[in-house]
Amino acid sequence: MLHGTLANATWAFSQRYWRLVTVAMLLLLHVAAFRGVADPWARALLLAHLGLLLLWQPFLRAEQRVSGTQAVMLAIVAVAVMLRLDWWLLAFWVVVIAGLVGGKVYQYDAKWQRRCYLVMLGYLLALLAIVILPEIAPRREINTDTRRAAEYVLPFFFIVIALFPAERESAEAPQVIDFFYSVFLMLLLVVVILGSFTFMTVTRSGYLESLTYTVLFTAAAVLLVGLAWNPRSGGGLGVFFARYLFSIGVPVERWLQVLADLLRAEAHPGRFLEQAVLALTQLPALSGAAWRAGETRGELGSRTPQVVEYTNAELELSMFSRYRLSPALQWHLELLGRLLGEFYVAKLREEKLRETSYLQAVHETGARTTHDIKNLLQSLNVLVSVATDSDVHDAARLNALVRRQLPLVAQRLADTLERLQRPQVDGESYVAAGRWWEGIARQYNNEGVEFLPAAIARSARLPRSLFDSVADNLIRNALAKRLDQPSVRVRVSLEGAAEIALRVRDTGTAVPEDLVAGLLRAPVSSSGGLGIGLYQAARQASASGYRLVLETNRDGEVCFLLAGPAL
Repeated sequence: MLHGTLANATWAFSQRYWRLVTVAMLLLLHVAAFRGVADPWARALLLAHLGLLLLWQPFLRAEQRVSGTQAVMLAIVAVAVMLRLDWWLLAFWVVVIAGLVGGKVYQYDAKWQRRCYLVMLGYLLALLAIVILPEIAPRREINTDTRRAAEYVLPFFFIVIALFPAERESAEAPQVIDFFYSVFLMLLLVVVILGSFTFMTVTRSGYLESLTYTVLFTAAAVLLVGLAWNPRSGGGLGVFFARYLFSIGVPVERWLQVLADLLRAEAHPGRFLEQAVLALTQLPALSGAAWRAGETRGELGSRTPQVVEYTNAELELSMFSRYRLSPALQWHLELLGRLLGEFYVAKLREEKLRETSYLQAVHETGARTTHDIKNLLQSLNVLVSVATDSDVHDAARLNALVRRQLPLVAQRLADTLERLQRPQVDGESYVAAGRWWEGIARQYNNEGVEFLPAAIARSARLPRSLFDSVADNLIRNALAKRLDQPSVRVRVSLEGAAEIALRVRDTGTAVPEDLVAGLLRAPVSSSGGLGIGLYQAARQASASGYRLVLETNRDGEVCFLLAGPAL
């Protein structure tokens, strides 16, 4: 219990006063380096420095319990410090710490934390160049006075760190480190150290001269690499490296192009999935793939122990890699699986939408056909009533009426049967507007409908099915008012040049205000017409690029307008 309380208190102190921990860690390293590797007290100070480093290090949280493996590694480091400590080991240790500090410099948005780590990095580089490397160099040029001055000047770095404004790190901040930058900085320091010693040996020059030339040559090389990596004009080696890193040597762009082509060309979800997986297995990183979509299963290529799986509500996909699964490759394959899964779900939705559209077309065709048949029955009833009228004795007139009406009824029945056989939306058949106007006038010749002279261009054409259906609905609804209002007059006109307009007017009562809002937009409840027929007619007109509106609505003047382009 006491041990746990002490550990928690230590962790809380290190989090609250992390800068003091950092200064103490560097101070112990400073004293040990100036006392020399042969001094027993220096080795003991380095062990204390190692303990403070464990509170500061960016890999494990300070309150985390140390596992057995980690304890063995720490013990090995402690034994090496106590028994095998020399200047080479100390130089390596400072290089490692400098790499860790450098990896944390660009991970903070707080400017004072960033400056603190920059000062730490500067101190470590100065300690390495002034104190440690001269002890390893073949010819030692740092005299005692310079070393003694450094012993008392370098601690000013600690004062600067302590004077920076305090900014408490969050619990997650110590675990953030740029490993690539840390390794790069460590390798750069190793190049400088070994390069300066090599320069001294080959040219037989002094330590400071060799270190200076090595630093300058290394800086020039890094500058050239930086310019080639990211030039001001754009592009550079960084673009190719990022492309290779994200593609991992795999031509993903080609597979994505195949996927996009399949999405456009293949309508069936099953065939789309099979061909997409076939293209996926052609990638160099994959040896095979297996999938299950509903009751359908499939497998291509060969299985390997390295497998990446993706599952959603519609698809279970397993991708078998030829190579060992690194985190980047696993993330990469999971992304490909997610793309394929989303595209497959989109294909399923597209198929369902297509089925729904077909059912909707069947429904709308049936509703439209019902009203067409109703209008045809009304036309037939007119013929029957004329034929059975006891007052009719003119057989020639009756025969002429039948000859005019029956071909029109037969044509309308043929069109209705064709729509029932093919409920999907087909292209409209266009007829000359004048010819259509003459036919509709003959159809209602004996029903008391006034057809005004057409004011249209001779070459104007209109969609026959649309105008037949709408005209029948509007005229029949107007004639239905005569049952209660025998004096109602019905007038029909057709006019226009670039835009053709069909108007059906009657002198009956206006449409009730409570029905006007929903009229032509939804089915309305009515016992005498103006129900679903006008709604279907308005939808049919809108689908053909025309508009059906209630142009005038007042007692004695009710006018419906069908207007659109005249071809």
